[in-house]
Amino acid sequence: MASIIESMAYLVAVAVGLMFGGGDQYLGSLTPYLTLGSWTLAVSGMSAPWLVLPFAFGWSQVRPGRAMLLGLVATQSALVGYFALTLSPLEGVPLSGFPAGLHALLLNGGPHGANAAWVVAGLVTGPLYGLLGQRWRVHRSWISATLVTGALCLEPFARHAVGQLPPPSVVWDVEVVMGGAVAACFVIATLAHRRASQPPSAPLA
Repeated sequence: MASIIESMAYLVAVAVGLMFGGGDQYLGSLTPYLTLGSWTLAVSGMSAPWLVLPFAFGWSQVRPGRAMLLGLVATQSALVGYFALTLSPLEGVPLSGFPAGLHALLLNGGPHGANAAWVVAGLVTGPLYGLLGQRWRVHRSWISATLVTGALCLEPFARHAVGQLPPPSVVWDVEVVMGGAVAACFVIATLAHRRASQPPSAPLA
């Protein structure tokens, strides 16, 4: 029974990862068809959600090894979903052009370099943030909380520093606000955990 549950966890990680990556790519492709501005492209370009994804799967686990592996599976599945939709007929790419398109996508990439670099980065960030999620669940690690909230709150400033902050600015303001909300949740959860772990006080004589 335990092995079946473990297998289901990996299947869920694959399914959620594929939907996450495919949804992210599709969101970015909507910009030319919307009259509301380029906010979909900005949201699609965010990096922090790609760290929150493995963190969430790691948070679901008690054992660090499984948390790291689930984080890796979810991240790489998301990349597969992103690349698959990029090279799908929905984006005007015939199925016969998939192999050549994948080669070009991975090795040539776009204006920010080859996409193979993101695959390699995912081999590190997936297990790392999966482990951070597990450490938060088991130990209420402040390092885990800091690295997740820091990714959300500091990404706009890091992008601005290197000249890669696409408009509109409200998208990045929302990301910072969400980071602050996540930080508040971490603080509340930590305080609740500490209160629950304190021994009951002795009754007064």
